[in-house]
Amino acid sequence: MSDSKDLSRRHFLGLAGKAGLATVAARAIGVNLGLVEILSAQTGKGAVTPFSFAIITDSHLFSIPDHKFDKALADAVAQVNALTPAVDFVVYTGDIAQNGKEDQLVKGKKILAGLKAPLKVIPGEHDWYLDMGKAWNGLFGKETWSFDHKGVHLIGLNSILVRDFWTGAGLTAEQRMSTMEMLESPIAGPWGVREAQLDFLEKDVKKLPANTPVVIFTHSPLWDYYPRWNFQTEDAPQIRQILSKFDHVSSLHGHVHQTVFNKIGNLSSAGALSTSWPWPYPPVTLPYPDSQMNQSDPANTKDGMGSQSVSIDASAAGLVQYEPFANSLTPWLKAGVKV
Repeated sequence: MSDSKDLSRRHFLGLAGKAGLATVAARAIGVNLGLVEILSAQTGKGAVTPFSFAIITDSHLFSIPDHKFDKALADAVAQVNALTPAVDFVVYTGDIAQNGKEDQLVKGKKILAGLKAPLKVIPGEHDWYLDMGKAWNGLFGKETWSFDHKGVHLIGLNSILVRDFWTGAGLTAEQRMSTMEMLESPIAGPWGVREAQLDFLEKDVKKLPANTPVVIFTHSPLWDYYPRWNFQTEDAPQIRQILSKFDHVSSLHGHVHQTVFNKIGNLSSAGALSTSWPWPYPPVTLPYPDSQMNQSDPANTKDGMGSQSVSIDASAAGLVQYEPFANSLTPWLKAGVKV
């Protein structure tokens, strides 16, 4: 990726005059293509200049040349580039690779280099546990970051960190990665952001006023959706406590490959559709059951993947609208989910 795409604070400040939207809107684009979310923000006090960004997530690229997931990611990139107005930046929310191999990550970076907008990335477990993030960090930089953009504070955290289960067991790097590839992964235990990132987050937001709009990106949900599949983040309660002073916090995450919504206090969460496949819903009663779409049709390769939009008004109230590429939404979902 060229230096022109580096996402520095200076670069973002230089983008400050280009927005033209009146509300916060996020739009995801994908089909076996991928998720892309676009955000435009505005507050009633005029502190936020409207802007847009995109999200792509969970491409799970294999080492196989010309795999269908490669085309899906490339199609998502093309969709983002075609958006009007152009997005200010793109966030990738984890799992570029399937099993952490450097060639998979390199392939993902090469495809993502086709983006016209700057890129920020956070890792997923499939990116990390072959070499404990060495290749990922070398290609994409720091996994923990924050920046201010046109009046909104945005934060990215690595939420897939587990306690060391491999050293004592004498596991190889490949065995460690194989363990983390398991959906249920009972050996590894629960994920979290852990102490260093909690300290980073606390210091990062300490001086921000309570009316600052906050958007936080993690790979896994910041609530206990289904811990058996690690559809959760162990130290999410600490994260929510640190962010509890803010009027409203939007949490956008990958990993679940499906429509799902939750709200705890001031934090509203929305799960993202992937570029690879839809996960089935786990056997759990959701606190917001209407956020579950119909079972995807296995005969339709586009079903269960697609797009979503999020609109946030001047009071920070918002609406998430999913736009799948097959008719899998319930009537309630078609009307949108308030966040």
